[in-house]
Amino acid sequence: MSLADKITREKMFANDDFSQWLGIEILETGLGKSKVQLKVRKEMTNGMDIAHGGISYSLADSCFAFASNSHGRLAVSIETSISHTAKVYEGDILTAEATELSRSHKTAVYSIEVKNQNDLVIGLFKGTVYISSKEWEL
Repeated sequence: MSLADKITREKMFANDDFSQWLGIEILETGLGKSKVQLKVRKEMTNGMDIAHGGISYSLADSCFAFASNSHGRLAVSIETSISHTAKVYEGDILTAEATELSRSHKTAVYSIEVKNQNDLVIGLFKGTVYISSKEWEL
């Protein structure tokens, strides 16, 4: 099992009640990258029968956290944003994939693209993390 897998699956996801409640499944991990997925449930929709924007945001945010911590040092978000580009409905399968855009000793920037089961981009997320000197204990 790789360092990224150990951190993501054994340390982060195992203790992440919110990501588990969302129904997130980890598809891939690697240094500076992550790919996760969930199925939109009825209780995730709003009064307009579309998914609450917080669902795609939360999926992307978890993907961001897994990718940014994959190098072995504890990283926490300091800035995030999302653009919702298409509606999401109950039953949709959302997949988020994180790409590391830049990384220095203390900060890193990530882009997370969220797509539905038809490969339609439904959200574009960008996040910046602060990288601490603390290493994940494995």
